[in-house]
Amino acid sequence: MGQGGADLDLAAVRAFVTVTEDRYFSEAAARLGISQQAISKRIAKLESDLGVRLFARSRTGADLTETGMAFLPHARALVNIADQALEMLHGRRRALRVDVLDTRVASIDLIQAFHETVEDVDIEIITSNGLRSARSALIRGSVDAAYCRVADVPEEIVCVPAFLEPLHLLVGRDHPFAGRTRVEMARLSGTTVWMPGNVAGSEWAEYYELLGAEFDIRIDTSGPDFGWEHFVAGVVSGRGASFVGERTRLPWHPDVVRIPVVDPVAVYPFWLLYHRHNRHPALTLLTRHVAADHRPLDRRRQWLPEPDRAAFAV
Repeated sequence: MGQGGADLDLAAVRAFVTVTEDRYFSEAAARLGISQQAISKRIAKLESDLGVRLFARSRTGADLTETGMAFLPHARALVNIADQALEMLHGRRRALRVDVLDTRVASIDLIQAFHETVEDVDIEIITSNGLRSARSALIRGSVDAAYCRVADVPEEIVCVPAFLEPLHLLVGRDHPFAGRTRVEMARLSGTTVWMPGNVAGSEWAEYYELLGAEFDIRIDTSGPDFGWEHFVAGVVSGRGASFVGERTRLPWHPDVVRIPVVDPVAVYPFWLLYHRHNRHPALTLLTRHVAADHRPLDRRRQWLPEPDRAAFAV
């Protein structure tokens, strides 16, 4: 490509792509873990090899020249191919890293069910803050897949509908609903449900806000959230009823009661997320398992917030 048929330096091409993303040589250097002088030398070498000028520097950062803009998609392709090759080699030797919100929630059951169907696939569980941290972890490649509810993800992240989990109402034994075998959603209208773990801005907090608006239920997020034992004890001591997933494993307490919510059955959506350029060999097996095990939304008896319905419909 360059003058005299010189081979391209992959490190220089990676530096070029990083500068286009960060716009400043200093920030790109910090991301690559090298000095600003080193990244400047790499860009200068690349421009010399190609015989063209790729950047025009200004006070607002490094702007691509017309030639730089034309070269960018090819540079990204080169970096992606190199990353895929390395990932393939590393993927043969390392565990599949799967991000979950908590080891007590339904996503653990989904991963365990997959693990029981395959051979020679090691899995590493990583707990996080849900989509807020999983989104960037998938882009960085620090995790291979994540189970969470989807809200505003970049186009390079693939989202596969995975599982709809029915909700239960959690109450203390002295609660008026404690003797029921099920609770109709209409009976919850006008009540308050205590959910101290609903972090502002999280995808699960948004779900419960939409549910509350739909069925006239006030969601009390007052805390602090001291963990599952404190949460269960708070429900029993009179802080109020709460929602939990059907598969959520709660600490045992003699005075806590779980009741299915019906008419309609409110379900929480889990998606499988992964980066479209991730080539871990177990990812294909995982996505096939999810597709085979997926059950679509039953609109006659189940409820989902409107933003989630289309993807889970038949």
